[in-house]
Amino acid sequence: MAYHFETVKLEKGMYGRSGRTFAQTLEELDPSEHYKGTALEGLDAFQRQLKRFDIRVKGPGSDMVEKFFHTTDSAVLFPEFVSRVVRQGMEEGSILPEITATVTRFDGMDYRSIASVPGEDKKRLLRVEEGAEIPQTTIQTQENLVRLHKRGRMLVASYEAIRFQRLDLFSVTLRQIGAYIGRMHLEDAVKVIQDGDGNDNAAVKYAIGTKPISGTKGALSYEALLDFWSQFDPYSMNTLLVSGDMMLAMLKLPEFQNPLTGLNFQGTGALSNPLGAKLLRTSALGAGTIIGLDKNYALEQICGSEIAVEYDKLIDRQLERAAITSISGFAKLFPEASKVLTV
Repeated sequence: MAYHFETVKLEKGMYGRSGRTFAQTLEELDPSEHYKGTALEGLDAFQRQLKRFDIRVKGPGSDMVEKFFHTTDSAVLFPEFVSRVVRQGMEEGSILPEITATVTRFDGMDYRSIASVPGEDKKRLLRVEEGAEIPQTTIQTQENLVRLHKRGRMLVASYEAIRFQRLDLFSVTLRQIGAYIGRMHLEDAVKVIQDGDGNDNAAVKYAIGTKPISGTKGALSYEALLDFWSQFDPYSMNTLLVSGDMMLAMLKLPEFQNPLTGLNFQGTGALSNPLGAKLLRTSALGAGTIIGLDKNYALEQICGSEIAVEYDKLIDRQLERAAITSISGFAKLFPEASKVLTV
């Protein structure tokens, strides 16, 4: 099938524009709206460029890596391809969207979040009598900065080693790099939930066998989970982050062993929780640890950059040591919306 493309001159400088990604720059030069009603409708500007140079990046008929370097223009597309596949790896199976209330884009390394400060007597939603003062909530910036961290992985390979590799196969390695970066961001998030973001807002920690949590230290029980759940008012404990051993301990509780729970777990891998919270297992938590949170109010993710690759090296086929990085950090919005239970 023949396609009609806008003539776009691709060059390295499209990656270096301040505040603009390569994809955004390409979209400005080749707007998607120009393709409405054509066979290319539904593709973004980058995907149309792949069509332009007949580069197939996935499926049994995927091309080899060297296809990107047949022309000077098509070589400029390679860093964006790497970036997109790494991002896909970060997002596949990521539980960060399940524990963050909002995502903020920020250009920098030091970020100051906001906090609302209602008095204890004003946290409840009380009726306002006629002529009475309306309770106030003060919104202010946090005292201390939230530091963002650069996480990444070095791609070490010669061009000669990968040039004849299928792009579909090469993508598997790139997705693994993305998964590694995503795991590091998750570890950062878990650390902030537990220890705070530097603004004296570490999570309240409870221990089984110590008031107000009933039970025997070292043993998880349904009663202990109920006591933990009851500590969240006025928030809702709608998400539970658990370590691997705690997930196993929950599966063994009688309250979790009903036919519907077993059927759902065997069919989908999702565990029905009698407490109504979504269970998320992660190795980022230490053994014997459970984090409960109201995901709608607990955590803010700050993204300091998109996936960044050393585009000069990739375009020039100098892949020997090419860094792939992502900058991200986390801030606690309402400290009372997340708590920790140790067994």
